[in-house]
Amino acid sequence: MKKKDLISITDYSKEDYLRILELAADFERNPNQRLLQGKVVASLFFEPSTRTRLSFETAINRLGGRIIGFSDAGSSSVSKGETLHDTIRMVSNYADLIVMRHPLEGSSRYASEVSNVPVINAGDGANQHPTQTLLDMYSILKTQGTLDNINICMVGDLKYGRTVHSLLMAMSEFKNPVFNFIAPDELAMPEEYKLFLKEKGIKYYEHSEINDNINYADIIYMTRVQKERFMDPIEYEKVKNVYILRNCMLKNTKPNMRILHPLPRVNEIHTDVDSNEKAYYFEQARNGVYTRQAIISHILNLK
Repeated sequence: MKKKDLISITDYSKEDYLRILELAADFERNPNQRLLQGKVVASLFFEPSTRTRLSFETAINRLGGRIIGFSDAGSSSVSKGETLHDTIRMVSNYADLIVMRHPLEGSSRYASEVSNVPVINAGDGANQHPTQTLLDMYSILKTQGTLDNINICMVGDLKYGRTVHSLLMAMSEFKNPVFNFIAPDELAMPEEYKLFLKEKGIKYYEHSEINDNINYADIIYMTRVQKERFMDPIEYEKVKNVYILRNCMLKNTKPNMRILHPLPRVNEIHTDVDSNEKAYYFEQARNGVYTRQAIISHILNLK
């Protein structure tokens, strides 16, 4: 049987998305299902992570699997000069599945070509973050009751923000999405993604200010301006606090609107928003466990 990898969100079809979301709902109802009993999962994080790594490890534990790996490339033989090729070839001898985060775009695709076990991309540079996308979709489905006719405001770092790139591509598979991109020129949505939407006949609008653009949104998707993606610290300082969402700005937003954020946040969502019922980012993070249980089960044909 051909191994299933999840490297880009486009590796999966709309039917795959819906199946994973159905499984996620099942795991939310009953999270402790010992489907990974006797299996080993390698967790290879060449880049720092809190939510993604811990939610994957929680998912694996709740499924009864064992975890090997590292959370810092400095504690592996990479620090001695070992290549990614050799690391993946070795680790695929030990594990039934590899979960990998790496700072280089395309690294996960390369790993999947080298590995003889399935590979899940847990983020490769500014490129893709497909498991985050699936948990975002699960959060949208739970809060809106549908994935059709959703108006999404994406705010902040749309240039380097891998989560918005993947979410845009996945949501384009559903009926009548509308995208509003709110970003400074330096962090605007890359042309390739705008061209992707144009070719599909999907509406999108670009703005430089938050103001009342958020009042029509079903989902406000806030993003962090990522210091680690900037070569020039002066450029980062110019844009780091360009958008700050405050509670007073939500007064005229739709009753069903929910605020998502892949986290960690820095200053882009003021803490006075946390107590608003429209703030959903902490629940969104919890949804990551159920969704990643679903993804693992789907990839390994456990359910």
